[in-house]
Amino acid sequence: MDTPQTSTIVILDFGSQYTQLIARRIREFNVFSVVLPCTTPLDKVLALQPKGIVLSGGPSSVYDDTAPKADPKVLETGLPVLGICYGLQFMTHHLGGKVVPAAAREYGHAEVELVDPTALFHGLPEKLEVWMSHGDHAETLAPGFRVTARTANAVASIADESRKMWAVQFHPEVAHTKQGMALLKNFAVDICGAKQDWTPEHFIATTVAKIREQVGETGHAICGLSGGVDSSVAAVLVARAIGDRLTCIFVNNGVLRKDEFAKVQKTMREELKLNVVAVDASERFLGKLAGVTDPEKKRKIIGNEFISVFDDEAKKIFEAEKSSGEEIAWLVQGTLYPDVIESASVHGPSHVIKSHHNVGGLPEDMKLKLIEPLRDLFKDEVRRIGRDLDMPEEILERQPFPGPGLAVRILGEVTPERVAILQEADAICVEEIKRAGLYRKVWQSFAVLLPVKSVGVMGDQRTYASTCAIRAVESEDGMTADWAALPYEVLRAISSRIVSEVRGINRVVYDITSKPPGTIEWE
Repeated sequence: MDTPQTSTIVILDFGSQYTQLIARRIREFNVFSVVLPCTTPLDKVLALQPKGIVLSGGPSSVYDDTAPKADPKVLETGLPVLGICYGLQFMTHHLGGKVVPAAAREYGHAEVELVDPTALFHGLPEKLEVWMSHGDHAETLAPGFRVTARTANAVASIADESRKMWAVQFHPEVAHTKQGMALLKNFAVDICGAKQDWTPEHFIATTVAKIREQVGETGHAICGLSGGVDSSVAAVLVARAIGDRLTCIFVNNGVLRKDEFAKVQKTMREELKLNVVAVDASERFLGKLAGVTDPEKKRKIIGNEFISVFDDEAKKIFEAEKSSGEEIAWLVQGTLYPDVIESASVHGPSHVIKSHHNVGGLPEDMKLKLIEPLRDLFKDEVRRIGRDLDMPEEILERQPFPGPGLAVRILGEVTPERVAILQEADAICVEEIKRAGLYRKVWQSFAVLLPVKSVGVMGDQRTYASTCAIRAVESEDGMTADWAALPYEVLRAISSRIVSEVRGINRVVYDITSKPPGTIEWE
């Protein structure tokens, strides 16, 4: 990873579901942080010139044969180190202490009492409400360490300040630990001395300068534009660096939302002043999808066809530029940091729940070089960058939309008729959510067309039509989500309008499944 010239906190990931949260929390007070697998060689960690190191939690026991292994020399660098949960146990185990299974596993809310406060707890109350999630605990501390906080059952915090080492058994990064942000700030800013200079203004300036240097005075770039937040912000950043030497390609894959093909073109050209080539390939995509019902096959068909269409258009642009003496050399992608983290899991690539179109999804023989200006950012940071670029809120607050579009919200075969039905139902759902002032308060809200028909009565006549499911979830980053408790009057309005206005649907249901165990999308 190319980190900007700023203070950095390195987080070594031992497989915790909360590791990304640590990075996000530290960035919230404008300190740059990166997540690396715990197996990263120490010289690569130190090459980032970190101000401090955080050892994350993890699901393993330090004694497990399959436990993730980090170089114990990470504890000998002289840099400040903060261990969290498994990180505390890793410290204890490798520095001469003893970790054993706890008599009573601590999971959930707990109260911690400070018994010997250190700089890590500066300004915090003597009793803290925290979130615990561990089965092992430190029975005997390593030489030089002392207990600084306890729960009723176990050691909650230890420290060896002479060696700049602190560790907590709880998770300060989760919202359930009420003073967690203050604790992390004490570590990163006060103990490590990291500068709080990770700001949108700093990011834009350094990124634009880097892109100019990459592309040079005559290079050209192309960008696959979806109209969503990520690709739009990436395109605007690159355009700021190289101007009209960026060409954006916007493809209608036949499964966009209602009127989206026209709306996105208008916004991108008139408001963002981007050079956009629009390609209506809807018949081409829908022809490939005919008869296909398997969701993963749908995704692969759309992904492969997009690459094919994109390649065809890129060749046309390439030939035009070549005839004028210029050549395209760069491809812009809106890859985000969570994609990068998950593709470099501590245990190897994460189990495939759904195929991803950015990281690792490009042809091996691709001749274009990549520009990924958002590669170091989380979604909320992308929106902050967009605001500093004076981009319209309509784009920045747009809810996430899957790459395969409505194809993964149409269960069963994707046909032009079924696409048209879902486009109308989805438009009503979004209109009512916005009318109620809830659009920015939920992570996603949309309609799903089910392969289920049922009997209904409309105008004293029997109907036999499709069922539509409404899905609305609350989330911070899409990795976990809770179903949104929409007001009954909103659900009533959505249901009444869909059944009344959309021919082909006579029943509406509401999905109240969280993630996990479900996923946000149905396919």
